[in-house]
Amino acid sequence: MKYCLMTKEQLVKEKEQLLISYDNLKSKHLKLDMSRGKPNSDQLDITAKVFKNIDCYSKRIYKDNFDIGNYGLFSGITEAKELFAELLDGNPEDIIIGGNSSLNLMYDMFSQLMMSGNQDSVRPWCKEEKIRFLCPSPGYDRHFAICEHFNIEMITIPMNEDGPDMDMVEAAVKDDDTVKGIWCVPVYSNPDGYSYKATTLERLAKMQTKAKDFRIFWDNAYFVHHLYSDKKDEIENMLSLCRQYHNDDRVYMFASTSKISFPGAGISAICTSKSNIQNIMDRMKIQTIGYDKINMLRHVIAFKDRDGVIKHMEKLAEVLRPKFEIVINTLDKEIKPLDIARWNTPLGGYFISFYAMEGCAKKIIELCKEAGVVLTSAGATYPYGKDPSDSNIRLAPTYPSDNELEQAIEVFVVCVKLATVIKMLGEIK
Repeated sequence: MKYCLMTKEQLVKEKEQLLISYDNLKSKHLKLDMSRGKPNSDQLDITAKVFKNIDCYSKRIYKDNFDIGNYGLFSGITEAKELFAELLDGNPEDIIIGGNSSLNLMYDMFSQLMMSGNQDSVRPWCKEEKIRFLCPSPGYDRHFAICEHFNIEMITIPMNEDGPDMDMVEAAVKDDDTVKGIWCVPVYSNPDGYSYKATTLERLAKMQTKAKDFRIFWDNAYFVHHLYSDKKDEIENMLSLCRQYHNDDRVYMFASTSKISFPGAGISAICTSKSNIQNIMDRMKIQTIGYDKINMLRHVIAFKDRDGVIKHMEKLAEVLRPKFEIVINTLDKEIKPLDIARWNTPLGGYFISFYAMEGCAKKIIELCKEAGVVLTSAGATYPYGKDPSDSNIRLAPTYPSDNELEQAIEVFVVCVKLATVIKMLGEIK
């Protein structure tokens, strides 16, 4: 029966039964983690086979006619640029190859903007009286953490199924030069799993911004992370689209192999305009003697081209897809008939976005923790860690084994039911 149709007496009885189930789960002393979207050991084993016996040392001179074991080639080797150009549907000359983390590149980019601005800035961002950034939410907590670290005011923009609320975005940037940028995860967004529609891309590319140095931080975290080979979300290259509207410098596109190869030993990339690349390289030549070019070559030899990456990702999807189905099927069976929550069914990415009854997310996460299941903190998917509805919970099904995941989601559904009943009985203020 739907909880909304229950009498108070029925809700009290339901609570008593749920407490018995909850205490039984607590007695198992579980230690399960669904807090971060990390690849599991099976995925890493598949990747290890791809990289087995790769020789990057006996022949170190390739297209650049340069010994990649030495200093130099600050922007990365040509072969790696060509690989990312295929993946992003871009051009090799628009790409800089970095280290193992696109997050590091994004943080460095913010550091540069704060200290020096970009070529369109009147002054360094740190010299501005106020800097503000648009944050589609729910979104990626590490993006928000970067803004908070640099004391940049965050403006929450609601996420819709076609991307951020573009009416709000356009209104925010049109007449306010303190709004310097926007975070975007355009394919299988974190955590909702939405992919931006063509109309959203076009509006972002052509919109009028008061700030001449406005930048889009375009995080392609899950751009080839499809769960189904016959149902894929793929979008237009944002840099190409910006160029069509003569806003060449508007976007920094970031990507990495963090969930393609090894999270701790991958390669990353920035794809952007020639003017932006020159601005970035002026800083990089002072900052570093160059990223790991041998690891760049290792990835090129392992995957060869876009087709090689896609085939590899299809193998990883075979591991991930059952995990998502375990969660979705359990929610459909246990929660949907009660009509107390909603959730997305993503076609790719690493997360399932769950929306509990308003005012219940913190309680659900607290109950799960007490029963041995760690989830992402309530509010983490919103700026400053404050979900105004106390509703959204990011579920990360990728890391646990299938057996562990079944146990974790069993705990989760009991906690959702229990927190909801407690809320309906007026015991959560």
